[in-house]
Amino acid sequence: MVGDGAQALDYLWPEGSASAPVDGYPKLVLLDLKLPRIGGLEVLRRLKASEATKTIPVVVLTSSQEESDLLESYRLGVNSYIVKPVDFAQFMATVSELGLYWLLLNKVPE
Repeated sequence: MVGDGAQALDYLWPEGSASAPVDGYPKLVLLDLKLPRIGGLEVLRRLKASEATKTIPVVVLTSSQEESDLLESYRLGVNSYIVKPVDFAQFMATVSELGLYWLLLNKVPE
Protein backbone atom coordinates (compact mmCIF):
# COMPACT_ATOMS: atom_id res chain seq x y z
CA MET A 1 0.00 0.00 0.00
CA VAL A 2 1.23 3.48 -0.85
CA GLY A 3 0.17 6.90 0.41
CA ASP A 4 0.19 9.08 -2.70
CA GLY A 5 0.44 9.03 -6.48
CA ALA A 6 4.19 9.62 -6.55
CA GLN A 7 4.75 6.62 -4.26
CA ALA A 8 2.51 4.52 -6.49
CA LEU A 9 4.59 5.35 -9.55
CA ASP A 10 7.82 4.78 -7.63
CA TYR A 11 6.52 1.38 -6.55
CA LEU A 12 5.54 0.38 -10.09
CA TRP A 13 8.75 1.69 -11.65
CA PRO A 14 11.47 1.76 -8.97
CA GLU A 15 13.75 4.79 -9.16
CA GLY A 16 12.14 5.89 -12.41
CA SER A 17 13.37 2.79 -14.24
CA ALA A 18 11.40 0.67 -16.66
CA SER A 19 12.03 -2.45 -14.56
CA ALA A 20 9.42 -4.24 -12.46
CA PRO A 21 9.24 -3.91 -8.68
CA VAL A 22 11.42 -6.36 -6.76
CA ASP A 23 8.38 -8.40 -5.69
CA GLY A 24 6.76 -8.19 -9.16
CA TYR A 25 3.83 -6.21 -10.41
CA PRO A 26 0.60 -6.32 -8.41
CA LYS A 27 -2.22 -8.62 -9.50
CA LEU A 28 -4.77 -5.86 -8.85
CA VAL A 29 -4.61 -2.11 -8.24
CA LEU A 30 -7.19 -0.38 -6.04
CA LEU A 31 -6.84 3.27 -6.97
CA ASP A 32 -8.21 6.39 -5.32
CA LEU A 33 -8.57 9.37 -7.65
CA LYS A 34 -8.00 11.89 -4.87
CA LEU A 35 -4.32 11.10 -4.25
CA PRO A 36 -1.89 13.78 -3.04
CA ARG A 37 1.10 14.85 -5.17
CA ILE A 38 0.11 12.98 -8.34
CA GLY A 39 -3.60 12.35 -8.85
CA GLY A 40 -5.16 8.99 -9.46
CA LEU A 41 -6.09 9.74 -13.06
CA GLU A 42 -2.43 10.42 -13.89
CA VAL A 43 -1.39 7.19 -12.16
CA LEU A 44 -4.04 5.34 -14.19
CA ARG A 45 -2.90 7.04 -17.41
CA ARG A 46 0.71 5.89 -16.86
CA LEU A 47 -0.28 2.42 -15.68
CA LYS A 48 -2.38 1.74 -18.78
CA ALA A 49 0.16 3.35 -21.15
CA SER A 50 2.92 0.92 -20.19
CA GLU A 51 3.15 -2.41 -22.01
CA ALA A 52 4.34 -4.02 -18.77
CA THR A 53 1.36 -2.92 -16.67
CA LYS A 54 -1.56 -2.24 -19.00
CA THR A 55 -3.23 -5.61 -18.37
CA ILE A 56 -3.22 -5.25 -14.57
CA PRO A 57 -6.84 -4.84 -13.48
CA VAL A 58 -7.48 -1.42 -11.95
CA VAL A 59 -10.46 -0.70 -9.73
CA VAL A 60 -11.08 2.94 -8.93
CA LEU A 61 -12.34 3.13 -5.36
CA THR A 62 -13.02 6.78 -4.72
CA SER A 63 -15.30 9.32 -3.09
CA SER A 64 -15.75 11.14 -6.40
CA GLN A 65 -19.20 10.92 -7.91
CA GLU A 66 -18.26 13.33 -10.71
CA GLU A 67 -19.40 12.09 -14.12
CA SER A 68 -16.21 13.54 -15.65
CA ASP A 69 -14.04 11.39 -13.35
CA LEU A 70 -16.09 8.30 -14.21
CA LEU A 71 -15.87 8.94 -17.96
CA GLU A 72 -12.16 9.75 -17.91
CA SER A 73 -11.40 6.67 -15.81
CA TYR A 74 -13.10 4.39 -18.32
CA ARG A 75 -11.53 6.25 -21.24
CA LEU A 76 -8.12 5.54 -19.71
CA GLY A 77 -8.89 1.84 -19.30
CA VAL A 78 -10.12 1.30 -15.73
CA ASN A 79 -11.78 -2.06 -15.17
CA SER A 80 -14.28 -0.91 -12.56
CA TYR A 81 -15.34 2.34 -10.87
CA ILE A 82 -16.77 2.18 -7.35
CA VAL A 83 -17.80 5.07 -5.13
CA LYS A 84 -16.58 4.38 -1.59
CA PRO A 85 -19.26 3.84 1.01
CA VAL A 86 -19.09 6.44 3.79
CA ASP A 87 -19.76 3.90 6.55
CA PHE A 88 -16.53 2.13 7.59
CA ALA A 89 -18.13 -1.31 7.98
CA GLN A 90 -19.69 -1.02 4.50
CA PHE A 91 -16.34 0.15 3.12
CA MET A 92 -14.55 -2.89 4.58
CA ALA A 93 -17.23 -5.24 3.22
CA THR A 94 -16.90 -3.64 -0.22
CA VAL A 95 -13.11 -4.03 -0.23
CA SER A 96 -13.41 -7.64 0.90
CA GLU A 97 -15.91 -8.46 -1.86
CA LEU A 98 -13.71 -6.70 -4.42
CA GLY A 99 -10.73 -8.77 -3.38
CA LEU A 100 -12.66 -12.00 -3.65
CA TYR A 101 -13.93 -11.21 -7.12
CA TRP A 102 -10.76 -9.79 -8.68
CA LEU A 103 -8.26 -12.14 -7.07
CA LEU A 104 -10.21 -15.40 -6.98
CA LEU A 105 -12.95 -15.32 -9.61
CA ASN A 106 -11.79 -12.99 -12.38
CA LYS A 107 -9.45 -14.42 -15.01
CA VAL A 108 -6.62 -12.29 -16.36
CA PRO A 109 -3.83 -12.98 -18.87
CA GLU A 110 -0.63 -14.38 -17.40
